[in-house]
Amino acid sequence: MSLPRPLARPAVLLLAVLTALAASVAAATSAAAHVTVSSADAAPGGYGKLTFRVPNESDTASTVALRIQIPEASAMGSLRAQPVPGWTVSLTTADLAEPGEVHGREITSYVSVVEYRAVDGGGIAPGQFQEFALSGGPIPEVEELSFPAVQSYSDGSESAWIEPTVAGQEEPERPAPVLSLTSEGSGTATDTAASGPAATGHDAGGHTDDPGAPALFVAILALLTALAGVVLGVRAHRRTVSS
Repeated sequence: MSLPRPLARPAVLLLAVLTALAASVAAATSAAAHVTVSSADAAPGGYGKLTFRVPNESDTASTVALRIQIPEASAMGSLRAQPVPGWTVSLTTADLAEPGEVHGREITSYVSVVEYRAVDGGGIAPGQFQEFALSGGPIPEVEELSFPAVQSYSDGSESAWIEPTVAGQEEPERPAPVLSLTSEGSGTATDTAASGPAATGHDAGGHTDDPGAPALFVAILALLTALAGVVLGVRAHRRTVSS
């Protein structure tokens, strides 16, 4: 049985919009699940607080560990980790290929890995997120810093956020967190992790908006437009039948 012609086009339009809405919701969920890094005060040559936002993307397992790698290109002479209740934190150092200098003192090593681990029975439950903050500097004189990260789950699985994002290409499935230090990208307000005891660190010298929200809003608006089209089609059909 086929639909009357006045109803056919709105029905097809509604089906197309529902498909687009489903795709937009999936894209929004995927984007929101990325591990990201942001800062309100980081600038080249200065000191700043870096906040890593870690959503739990599993429906059945909790996030129980986060390992953040600091490549030598992103190395800072001083780096401290802010404690998070219910988590332990450890810092691993590595030797610099070439010694540097901070406040007149020679630097031969830097923090290369920061690892947070949930205390037994804890972690980031499904549907939740956690923020982990680092404070350090001097920040390298570059436009952006990359921090590959590995997210571990209670079921033994891992999500490796280590793929580089290349300008002009589609975002990879598991992009490494990147902090922009350009005038457009730096200085953006961000939510911060809860305050804790004095930070642990290595001294050589001394919330962004949900990225999927706009796409979801547009899809919902399109759905409402399609529904209005169906209603108009039904009314037109009724007028046609009654006449």
